[in-house]
Amino acid sequence: MKAEIIAVGTELLMGQIANTNAQYISARLPLEGIGVYYHQVIGDNRARLREALQLASSRSSLVILTGGLGPTEDDLTREAVADFLGKPLILDPEVLAELEAFFTQRGRTMSENNRKQAMVIEGAMILKNPRGTAPGMYIEQNGTHFFLLPGPPTEMRPMYEEQVVPLIRSLHGQKKTIRSRILRMAGIGESMMEMKIADLIRKQSNPTIAPYASEGEVSLRITAQAETEDQAYRLIAPVEQELRNRLGTYIYGIDDETLPVAVGKLLRERKETVSVAESCTGGLLGAAITDIPGSSDYFTAGYLTYSNRAKREILYVSEDILNNYGAVSSECAKAMAEGCRKRSQSDWAIAITGIAGPGGGTPEKPVGLVYIAVSHKNETVVHEHHFRGDRAQIRMRSVKAALHAILQCMKTER
Repeated sequence: MKAEIIAVGTELLMGQIANTNAQYISARLPLEGIGVYYHQVIGDNRARLREALQLASSRSSLVILTGGLGPTEDDLTREAVADFLGKPLILDPEVLAELEAFFTQRGRTMSENNRKQAMVIEGAMILKNPRGTAPGMYIEQNGTHFFLLPGPPTEMRPMYEEQVVPLIRSLHGQKKTIRSRILRMAGIGESMMEMKIADLIRKQSNPTIAPYASEGEVSLRITAQAETEDQAYRLIAPVEQELRNRLGTYIYGIDDETLPVAVGKLLRERKETVSVAESCTGGLLGAAITDIPGSSDYFTAGYLTYSNRAKREILYVSEDILNNYGAVSSECAKAMAEGCRKRSQSDWAIAITGIAGPGGGTPEKPVGLVYIAVSHKNETVVHEHHFRGDRAQIRMRSVKAALHAILQCMKTER
């Protein structure tokens, strides 16, 4: 069974909101042994949506549409699908009663245009939506299965899990499952990573290996298809082990594990604490660490020391270092980390100082120059980085590099 996702909404095409529904469904369908082959994003235009349906039905046996089921004039999905299938829209009394009850329970009066949401495609199965006003629908025609789901993720996801998945399982004759393991890495670029595993990528079959990069890190997705979940993970295991043998230094976590989670996990295991001093990331490093629930167990303090005075008075950076080397220097980063650890009485300290831009750079110290220091006991390690990108990218890459730096130090510290 080939699946296709059609996301409907002009706001998606204009980049006003992200297409998280397609991302979510694409990650969930393989768990049912169904591969997603195509994505389409269509604006609120009936003619173009009909063209998208024509294309999808010619190449996919499962078509999932999200969005366009609201009460306004530009919500056209139900009309476009009904027209494409050659079926009328009919008023469903049960859906209308549920809509009226939805508004009554909330002390609101249902407007006349909400009646539109009680119009359903003749012959379609209704998918209930207790979290909103737009019911979903399922209908099959000529071997193609169509699901119409609401656009808001808070409505779409429960409907998908509670109603769509059971239907798909009953429809899907193939008893195979697809499972993946993601190896997450930092401190290595995508090109270098691919060079180290080029032979494995060339000879892949089942499982497959797919590299991809994001801001400041890279990942490898190992995907296997088998009769059962257990068999799929048994196929993945030897490939994962070989990848760990080659790339283990850079691997910090698996699947949904993030760098802040990995750092917090290791600090907990070691029963140690960390503090941070930031001079170009504006609190992003501290925020990343403390976004994790329970981080107060290991995070002691964070200092934003942008001025030289703050560096001197809060972090004990000497006047000599600032005068002779400048605030953006390995010497200053080292002093910041050591002062941060002393001030907060933490076991570890991370310091970041650099030039995030767009201004402030010189030929000697260009925009993107960042120093990251990690201090622990009697040793402080400093890394020099030259990041590319705009201000936001440089700052985010600095944060990820800092988290990777402390991870490496904790793993190698004796």
